[in-house]
Amino acid sequence: MIRLKTEKQIDGIRKSCKLLSAMYRELIPLVKPGVATIDLDRWVNAWIKKAGGKPVFLGQGSRSNPYPASLCVSINNEVIHGIPSKRRIREGDLVSLDCGIDLGGFISDQAISLEMGKVSKRVHDLNVTTRECLYKGIAAIKAGDRLLQIARAVQGHAEASGYGVVHEFCGHGVGLALHEAPQVPNYPHGPNPRMSNGMVIAIEPMINLGTGDVNILDDDWTVVTADDEVSAHWEHTVAIFHDKVEILTEPPLAGM
Repeated sequence: MIRLKTEKQIDGIRKSCKLLSAMYRELIPLVKPGVATIDLDRWVNAWIKKAGGKPVFLGQGSRSNPYPASLCVSINNEVIHGIPSKRRIREGDLVSLDCGIDLGGFISDQAISLEMGKVSKRVHDLNVTTRECLYKGIAAIKAGDRLLQIARAVQGHAEASGYGVVHEFCGHGVGLALHEAPQVPNYPHGPNPRMSNGMVIAIEPMINLGTGDVNILDDDWTVVTADDEVSAHWEHTVAIFHDKVEILTEPPLAGM
């Protein structure tokens, strides 16, 4: 069931989202070649706790295999859910970061993809297009209209550039839990409810240079492209009102 949020609840989610975006603004300068991804995760965990929140990703999933980190760091062919480790970032990498904060029971979720130094033109173009897909999806939102018009906007823009759209994973409702109804796919598929005042959703295009097909590694978390091509990932948490749409997470830096 889709949980429509009250104005008071949306205000709580908004504060969580602003805190998450503030965290990203401080994190981004630390993401650079030579840095081990586990050090980024440790920094994020400490920052969130110091700010009075909880890292919502930590412990997600099954009891037998909970997600072991506060931050997802997915590099190049890794689409989502990359687990931080001693692996070091390299010049030319595309690094996707995904994180969420629980602030007093209100949940935020945001993802960005960062280019490390000089990347190839094809990787840069993919990253730019994926970010554009996010904003085209947001622009397609209107209370009273159907949810899948978001998917049509995302898929149409990605495929016009020849990129693959990931089907197996999608956006979602968010705010009082990390994953709520409805699912928000990046291609037209599945239930198509009307968008309503009080809906809070995470829109997150996952777009690949090659095919949209993906595999999951043996850790049962890391999702990679089936053809080993690069993937980009951008996400905002968005609130829908009768007469407007509000992006609750903020661009962490100018141009983002």
